[in-house]
Amino acid sequence: MNIKTIKSAWILCLLLIVSYHGYSKKSEQSVWDTLPQANKLYDAVIDINGSGDYRELQQAIDHAPANRTKPWRIFIKNGRYNGLVRIPENKPYIYLIGQDKQKVIISFMINCGNPDNPKDNGRQYAKANFQQAECAAVVVDASDFYAENITFENAYGVQFKSGPQALAIRINKDRTAFYNCKFRSFQDTWRTSTKAVNDRTYADSCWVEGAVDYFYGGGNAYIENTTFYNVRGGSVIVAPSQKAGTQWGYVFNHCIIDGNKASADGRTKLGRPWHDEPIAVFLNTIIKIPLAPEGWTDMGPAAKLFAEYNSRDAAGIPIDLSKRRTWYQQSKGEGGQRITGLQAVLTEKQAANYTYQHVIKGSDGWDPVAFFKKPAAVEGLKRAAGGLKWQKSAGATGYIVYKNGQVINFAKKTFLKLDAKTAGDYTVSGVTGNGTLGNVSNTLSIQ
Repeated sequence: MNIKTIKSAWILCLLLIVSYHGYSKKSEQSVWDTLPQANKLYDAVIDINGSGDYRELQQAIDHAPANRTKPWRIFIKNGRYNGLVRIPENKPYIYLIGQDKQKVIISFMINCGNPDNPKDNGRQYAKANFQQAECAAVVVDASDFYAENITFENAYGVQFKSGPQALAIRINKDRTAFYNCKFRSFQDTWRTSTKAVNDRTYADSCWVEGAVDYFYGGGNAYIENTTFYNVRGGSVIVAPSQKAGTQWGYVFNHCIIDGNKASADGRTKLGRPWHDEPIAVFLNTIIKIPLAPEGWTDMGPAAKLFAEYNSRDAAGIPIDLSKRRTWYQQSKGEGGQRITGLQAVLTEKQAANYTYQHVIKGSDGWDPVAFFKKPAAVEGLKRAAGGLKWQKSAGATGYIVYKNGQVINFAKKTFLKLDAKTAGDYTVSGVTGNGTLGNVSNTLSIQ
């Protein structure tokens, strides 16, 4: 064999190797990976089944850039994602967008028990066994965290319905916001920030579930259009612990208090004071289960302000608030005194002061409502030559196309080419520049 023939053979071998590896790599790529860069509506896509950039949420967090000043958009396809999630302080502006609140579940089984104490329930799930400082499924140490359409769950609380503490989420920073999310556990489901006195938390159209102090912590929180769902008799919903200098505390506006059959025993309470100078006001609340007439109970200090305005029952009839507590017995560690003469019902003028503008926007103009603004629902979805076509959605910068409820593609334009296997039910939703999802379109069935 001459030198020219040998060189030709080597070149052929190299081409075959490169071709093979190129094919192998391409075969492992998802539809998302092969889209042109211009069509990438999100910075990362999570799919437990492997059709995204990552299978686990923590992988996407670990690879997200640090010190962002605009949203890093992570889209999460439907699935149950079991694992701890930790968002470090140097990664602000993480925005998690779930496909469907009921079907995107971030879950882990962990609690604050002592693994060496045989009397502690569930000690095999104690945080020490996982080398964790927190007994929360999700911990957010960064500011400007946003999430929508996601269930945050501590599976220990959900499954065993008992203590010890088992947090679904813990917030440790200012400017965190949630839209259309669920939070599920039993004791201490959601802890708000106690780091700075006026750290802010915002939530709209959410579901918070538990039995013992299941919304607690410090800072300012404005929670609206949200259901607090009690899962046992004698539940206690909030346990605030605002430090001196906190301006607003917990504000719940147009929320619903509901629960299972056990919780409707007339012993459930709105809250109790945990530490320091607790503040919680419930405005325009619909209360669907009978509460204890006194409304509140003791734990640590006297409440700085625990009050209601315009509470109504499921039929819209005003609830008698005349027996609500106006006194608290401090624990020994908090002074040991009986504090009387406190206010339990706000006047109309006082209630009008607890606004989104005051509690959330503050001096820096933070506006999560604008951030979460949805694009218009897609209209006019129809079959077109070679694919699907729809009308442009106001506020949308791109679109997600679903087939039989599963994400099949992302598009910048109002057309998507389909392959030969087209039979199925199709819908489309718009996506804003921030990544917020719009409502899905009409269903187009193709036989």
